[in-house]
Amino acid sequence: MKQRPRIYYTDTQKALMWDRWQKGESLQQIAQLFDRNHSSIQRILALTGGIRPPQRTRSKLALTLANREEISRGLATGQSIRSIARHLGRHPSTISREVKRNGGSECYRSSLADRATWDRANRPKTCKLVENKVLAHLVASKLQLQWSPQQIAGWLKHNYLGDENDQVSHETIYRSLFIQARGALKKELVQHLRRTRIMRRSRHHTQKSENHGRIKDAVSIRERPVEIEDRAVPGHWEGDLLFGNANSQIATLVERQTRYVMLVKVAGKDTETVVNALIKHAHKLPQELYQSLTWDRGKEMAAHKRFTLATDVQVYFCDPRHPWQRGSNENTNGLLRQYFPKGMSLANYSQAKLNAVARKLNERPRKTLNYETPAERFAQSVASTG
Repeated sequence: MKQRPRIYYTDTQKALMWDRWQKGESLQQIAQLFDRNHSSIQRILALTGGIRPPQRTRSKLALTLANREEISRGLATGQSIRSIARHLGRHPSTISREVKRNGGSECYRSSLADRATWDRANRPKTCKLVENKVLAHLVASKLQLQWSPQQIAGWLKHNYLGDENDQVSHETIYRSLFIQARGALKKELVQHLRRTRIMRRSRHHTQKSENHGRIKDAVSIRERPVEIEDRAVPGHWEGDLLFGNANSQIATLVERQTRYVMLVKVAGKDTETVVNALIKHAHKLPQELYQSLTWDRGKEMAAHKRFTLATDVQVYFCDPRHPWQRGSNENTNGLLRQYFPKGMSLANYSQAKLNAVARKLNERPRKTLNYETPAERFAQSVASTG
C-alpha cells in the first residue's frame, strides 16, 4: 500500500485542532476532519503537551511589513536614513538598527526582514521553576508525595504568604511537566499525577457512550432540593464505580459538603451485587449523614428503588453524558487513580485496604475547604449530629 505524503498543517488548521481538542474531542475525531490518522494530530498537540500555546501578536510599536516596504523602496532610490525615518514618523536610530540587522543598505529586503524579526522575537519567558531551583526541588518533592499541582500551589501560598518568589501557580507546574522544553521538572514526575497521560486533556472530555444512562424511573438531578445543590448541609453523597481490569471494580462515595471519601468493595458490577454492597455500607452511617446519593447513569444502579426502600436514601441521577454534575466524585476518582492505576486488578483489595486508601485522601488538605482536611470537616459533622 502506497504511503500518503506527510501533510504540513497551516496555522488555520492547527487552530481548528486546538479548538476541537479544548472542546473535549478525541484525537481520532479531530483526525477525521483532515482524513488522517490520529497520530498525525497527536504529533502537533504533543509538542506542547496538549496545552494550547498562546497566540503570538506583534507589538503596536513594532515596524510593520508596510513600513519595511517603505524602507526598502527608500534605500533603492538612494534616500538617506534620516529622510526615510522622517517619512515614516520614526526616529533615525530605529531605521538604522533595522537596516543594519537585516543585511545593510545593499541587501535589505522587506519580506525577509519581516520574517527574520518575527523569528527573533520568538523567545519565551524563562520559567520560574528554572530560575528558582530551590522552589523546583520543593515542588518535585511534593509531587513525589502524590500531591496535585493545585494542592502544591495552595500550600505554597498558605505557607509563604507575602513571598511571591516562593510561590508558583498550578498552571506553571502543569506546563513544566508537559512541556519538557522548559527544562524545569523531570518528565518522570508525571507518573505521580492522578492521571499519567502524556498530554493534558480538556476537562470537557468524556468517554461515555450515547446509550449510557437509560435507567427506569430515574429521578433527575434537576429535582434535587436546593439545600443539596448548594452544599448547605452535610449528608448528601455522590457515587460511581471505579473500574480495574479482569472485571474488578470498587464503589466510590464522596460527601458533597465535606468531600469525605468512602470506598466500598464490590464483587461484581451487576446491579444486584452493587446495590447489596451499598445497602450494607449505608447502615454504617447515621441517617442524618446519609440522606441522598447522586449517581451516574450506569446500569449498576438500575435497582435504585430497592436501595432507597432499604436505606431511606433518595437516589438522583445525572443527565446523560454530564459527569461534571457530580464533580466531587469525578475529582476523587481522578485522585484514586494514583493508588489504583488503569489496567490493574482491584479484586485483591480487602475492605480494610480500601479504608486505608480512603483515609489517605481524607487527610489531604483541600483548597475548597480552605486547606482543612475532609476528615476534620466530617468529624465536625459527626459531632454536630451526636
